[in-house]
Amino acid sequence: MTEVEKTQMSVKYGDNYSYNKKLHPLAKQLRKSLTKSEACLWKYALKAKQLKGYQFRRQRPLLQYIADFFCKELMLIIELDGITHDNEVALTKDHHREERLAKAGFKIVRFTDEEVLKIWSVSYQS
Repeated sequence: MTEVEKTQMSVKYGDNYSYNKKLHPLAKQLRKSLTKSEACLWKYALKAKQLKGYQFRRQRPLLQYIADFFCKELMLIIELDGITHDNEVALTKDHHREERLAKAGFKIVRFTDEEVLKIWSVSYQS
């Protein structure tokens, strides 16, 4: 059995959707220090099932990564990329991470910090 098949099997057969307990302390720390765009998306769209009743979790440890936001019911990960994702090394790491998560059955949607902040600044100016 390949690494990918093992990962898909563990996600499918209930290891709490590949929750990684070893990353819990770091995830907890990241939840306490959200970026401005993460805080906006959380407060105005994802918190308390505001998005069509789906429950999202912040800074969720999955496989060997921490997803910015995760919806278990949809197997959906939302990632927000700041300026640290603007270089070739970061883009390569992001691509590898996305491939691994996708092979495990997760869907990934990416937005830049600017996209998120622009949406809220426009909606509040109206």
